[in-house]
Amino acid sequence: MGFTVSNQQQLLSKMATGNGHGENSPYFDGWKAYDSNPFHPTKNPNGVIQMGLAENQLCFDLIEEWVLKNPEASICTAAGVNEFKDIAIFQDYHGLPEFRNAVANFMGKARGNQVTFDPDRIVMSGGATGAHEMIAFCLADPGDAFLVPVPYYPGFDRDLGWRTGVQLIPVACESSNSFKVTRAALEAAYEKAQKDNIRVKGLLITNPSNPLGTVLDRETLRSLVAFINEKKIHLVCDEIYAATVFSQPRFISIAEIIEEDIECDRNLVHIVYSLSKDMGFPGFRVGIVYSYNDAVVNCARKMSSFGLVSTQTQHLIASMLSDNDFVDRFIAQSAKRLKARHMRFTMGLAQVGTSCLKSNGGLFLWMDLHKLLKEQTFEAEMALWHTIIHEVKLNVSPGSSFHCPEPGWFRVCFANMDDKTMEIALTRIRTFVLQDKEAVAPRKNNRFWQSNLRLSFQSRRMDDVMMSPCMMSPQSPLVRAMT
Repeated sequence: MGFTVSNQQQLLSKMATGNGHGENSPYFDGWKAYDSNPFHPTKNPNGVIQMGLAENQLCFDLIEEWVLKNPEASICTAAGVNEFKDIAIFQDYHGLPEFRNAVANFMGKARGNQVTFDPDRIVMSGGATGAHEMIAFCLADPGDAFLVPVPYYPGFDRDLGWRTGVQLIPVACESSNSFKVTRAALEAAYEKAQKDNIRVKGLLITNPSNPLGTVLDRETLRSLVAFINEKKIHLVCDEIYAATVFSQPRFISIAEIIEEDIECDRNLVHIVYSLSKDMGFPGFRVGIVYSYNDAVVNCARKMSSFGLVSTQTQHLIASMLSDNDFVDRFIAQSAKRLKARHMRFTMGLAQVGTSCLKSNGGLFLWMDLHKLLKEQTFEAEMALWHTIIHEVKLNVSPGSSFHCPEPGWFRVCFANMDDKTMEIALTRIRTFVLQDKEAVAPRKNNRFWQSNLRLSFQSRRMDDVMMSPCMMSPQSPLVRAMT
């Protein structure tokens, strides 16, 4: 006899039967559309191109070159097998000392060597997802809240709230000032929470921003520090895109700010980091909590037992990130390639009158399509998004899934594909924008659109569009945590 929904709700926990994961949001719906019809340059050239995945796949040639030159870095090679036993049985949740030293060194280099990090304050976790949940467990109780400037990464609702019971309160930011967070907006959000009897335990910021690709300036960072000190709440800084900044203004870490001669209770400051974006290693699940609060470090380290990084991965990462020449070259080349890809994409969009928020970091663009909306509503945004997904065959993420207060914005990831696939994606967007600037409802001339799309492929030599590893369908975020 099968179980009804009612039976399931009685037999299972509220967490198991609830929707705290948020998989029904448009952000994840786009992944489902891609997973059901993934693009392949020869086997499925009319499939959906994945542009909803913030991965850095532009420098894997450098990684592969290093791995071939350093076989001893892996315990699963003849050169490294002598280390196999010691690494396989190591289970101290502090992590391998050489791993923490190497990560601390890399964090400094990713921040332009403007600040150093203490390896003893590094706590590892299963990716930034686990790190965010860990810091939420350490700082807040169920029902407490964090202020978060909008737009923000959709996964934060899951990462910080699903299992912890913590709330996220949006801080209003507007396109009129490039979505910069202001002291007035922070005060308004804090005061509203107070009136609603919600205890605010912290402020969460992402710098560089996901989805904006912008960096916070020194004045804003100082203002945030002053705000959390005045309110006596925590400041959690997600800096997982630190090394993706490819042009001026440079990235300024919160670690650099608190080294200045300003009034700051360091016990309130915490950094979340990972190697998923800067190095392009989301599958390694290397997440970091770096706290200036001794009690948080101690608590988080105990909690890390639920999401440790495997010692095999720690060993490889320790060896790779201890190679200063490689790290310096990787960071420089990554920035150079990200800049070139960003420039190519933004210039291509500009040629058809499509603009993006000015940015200089991250693995994505914040694309403005409000002129294509039939009306300035979120319903119209969703209609346009469905057209882009199902007809243009691009998985871009609608701004509403990032809690953007204004309709018409879309996050477009550009670093998770090879150059030729990027050009195909760009051609699709340009063709769509030029063909119809009122793309809202299902198109009457759908046959004509598909014909044009096929022509855009046929105009290329398909033997030049070679298969690359990044073209393989990645696993859905429903089965692997993404940040």
